[in-house]
Amino acid sequence: MEKQVKKIIVVGGVAGGMSFATRYRRLNQDDHIIVFEKGPYVSFANCGLPYHISGEISTRSGLLVVREQLLKDRFRLDVRSNSEVIDIDTKHKIVTYVKDQETLTESYDTLVLSTGAKPINIDIKGNQLPTFTLRNIPDLDKIIAHMKEVNPKHVTVIGGGYIGLEVAENLQMKGIQVALIEKASEVLPIVDPEMSAFINKELQSKGIKVYTNNEIVEIKDNQVILASNDTFETDFIMMSVGVVPDTTLANLAGIETGLRSGLIVDDTYQTSQTDIYAVGDAILVKHHITNQDTLIPLASPANRQGRQLADILSGLDVTNKGSLGTSIVKVFDLSLAATGLNEKQLQGKKYEVMHLQANDHASYYPNATPIYLKVIYDPKTELILGAQAVGKKGVDKRIDILATCIKANVKVTYLQELEFTYAPPFGSAKDIVNMAGYVAFNKQQGITKTISYQQALQWMHDDSVLFVDVRSFFEKEAQGYIQGSLNVDLDQLPQLYTSIPIDKRIIVYCDNGIRGYNAEQFLRSKGYDVYNLDGGYLYLSNMIKE
Repeated sequence: MEKQVKKIIVVGGVAGGMSFATRYRRLNQDDHIIVFEKGPYVSFANCGLPYHISGEISTRSGLLVVREQLLKDRFRLDVRSNSEVIDIDTKHKIVTYVKDQETLTESYDTLVLSTGAKPINIDIKGNQLPTFTLRNIPDLDKIIAHMKEVNPKHVTVIGGGYIGLEVAENLQMKGIQVALIEKASEVLPIVDPEMSAFINKELQSKGIKVYTNNEIVEIKDNQVILASNDTFETDFIMMSVGVVPDTTLANLAGIETGLRSGLIVDDTYQTSQTDIYAVGDAILVKHHITNQDTLIPLASPANRQGRQLADILSGLDVTNKGSLGTSIVKVFDLSLAATGLNEKQLQGKKYEVMHLQANDHASYYPNATPIYLKVIYDPKTELILGAQAVGKKGVDKRIDILATCIKANVKVTYLQELEFTYAPPFGSAKDIVNMAGYVAFNKQQGITKTISYQQALQWMHDDSVLFVDVRSFFEKEAQGYIQGSLNVDLDQLPQLYTSIPIDKRIIVYCDNGIRGYNAEQFLRSKGYDVYNLDGGYLYLSNMIKE
């Protein structure tokens, strides 16, 4: 029996739509696939857009991932760029679209929505300055044209999320002074404050003026007035306050939406309307850990969803298994990556936290740089709940490993058993991920007792608690220390420990927690009620400064 030829319409290209269309073509050689894209480019690298501002990606053409002609020739896709779908007749299965000011219609058997997310715009009192968002290549063209025309000296970036930081970095690299405004208490609110503190410090060290816990209340001519009463002059505004699902078309079709207007889909990406499916930034996904609805507007999940939907519509046994939201950002010389849940998302739940520091490769091999890693896990199940890391190199590798472990339900204590490639230029014989497993094992077995930097901040004012600094005197003086702490060098502890009062709760600390752990073991053997400061003085000092 001859297979019936179907007409598949895809609304929106880029990650989700094009991933679907090309995979579906490979599995279905005869079906008619039409891709509508309201912009001029159906396949472009929107994650690369900020890097063309500075010239880091030197050619604009480098942002075009796949040329339209290749999609037509190789995959026989009916690509219709500059064609905006404006209505869906779900009863008669017809879409209405506008191209070159002409209104046209097209029927479908199956409709796939990949309309993505749109930038949030906020109204600012008195704002008459040129104001831009960055979502696509036409947006990029406007920004670059404006910079060439007026040669601006100062820009205000509103929003300290991933896009805001990338835009701020690349404008600064272009020689423009940058002020970054973030309403939350720290940049990168997606991670916990002691991790984003590293990025805040990096931004300021590169000359970017960062205003957190702040917002613009008014702009008078070219003067920005903040809620903090700070003022400065600026030439234009970059709006990067986040995105929301672009569901205008779906709403016209009566498709059900949920959290923050995200499209509700089942585990086959089916919407509430028959024969209409959706993928990408516009849809709600189940978080892999909580199984709750969430929005994860990232390219990698969108690509995966597009491919999965193509498999599903081709009759393969595939379902949407949710997402973790694994992500990474480069900010000048540092990178920060995260996966899973952060502490803010886990409020009210029982969890354990550990902070570690180790070099990205063997310390005796040239150019080793530190990685700062945070791992959160469930002490009952030992399952990893989330991880965050910051450093100059090797951050992506460690978070990718931990994201894989979360999806595979690997217990945190099993991280001891993971085997990695090792040679001095590439890693250490005891990788920081293995060390996370060792620390978790010690915590689970009661071998070590740690306190968080939050607890330390509270206990600093408790007379029944004594902090003992086990670094050398010179380290203490150079790096700073907790006021009122007793300094006993770890190497002198066996001779001097009797100077530490045994009737107090003792919190030992060093710079990163390793020497503190050794001191903790020694003092506990002598009968002390002793705890090690998780992550050492480094994280605590960051938060004191913040």
